[in-house]
Amino acid sequence: MIRVNMTVDAKGLSCPMPIVKTKKAMNELQPGQVLEVQATDKGSKADIKAWAESTGHQYLGTIEEENVFKHYIRKANDHETKDEATYPHVISNEQLAEKIKDDSVVIVDVREPAEYAFGHIPGAVSIPFGELEDRVNELPKDKTIYVVCRTGMRSDLAAKKLTEKGFTNVWNVVSGMSKWEGPLDTAQS
Repeated sequence: MIRVNMTVDAKGLSCPMPIVKTKKAMNELQPGQVLEVQATDKGSKADIKAWAESTGHQYLGTIEEENVFKHYIRKANDHETKDEATYPHVISNEQLAEKIKDDSVVIVDVREPAEYAFGHIPGAVSIPFGELEDRVNELPKDKTIYVVCRTGMRSDLAAKKLTEKGFTNVWNVVSGMSKWEGPLDTAQS
């Protein structure tokens, strides 16, 4: 059994709320203490791990029990923490809507498959954030890549990851599918 100092209930919440609740709880912990975040959003596994790594906190792992993901994070000491930076290249939904017919553009939807299935930007490639590292070679480095999620938080982490992997023309779409008013496709692909 893992000894925890605080538990956060993020069950039933989708991105970005598990991360928002995690950030708030981390502020209440002392360095070295362990936080358990309970979530039902499948994307939370990749999201929380990436957030912890980007801030210097130690992601200990995730255990799944009865469709609940229990994420464990150790709060870092002051000398271990990093300032959380947001990806600098952002584009609005409205700006992206003007570019979706351009052949030099690739739209990568990093939401979970069920989210994608219920509506996505036509032509968007579905690569859930948790699979991005393993599937990065499916994307062309010579095209402009626009990364979209539900709100812009998961896509922020994905845009950073793509840049780390050598992609040079990557944009985070803000505010994502939660506010998308352009064309919508519900075809499975």
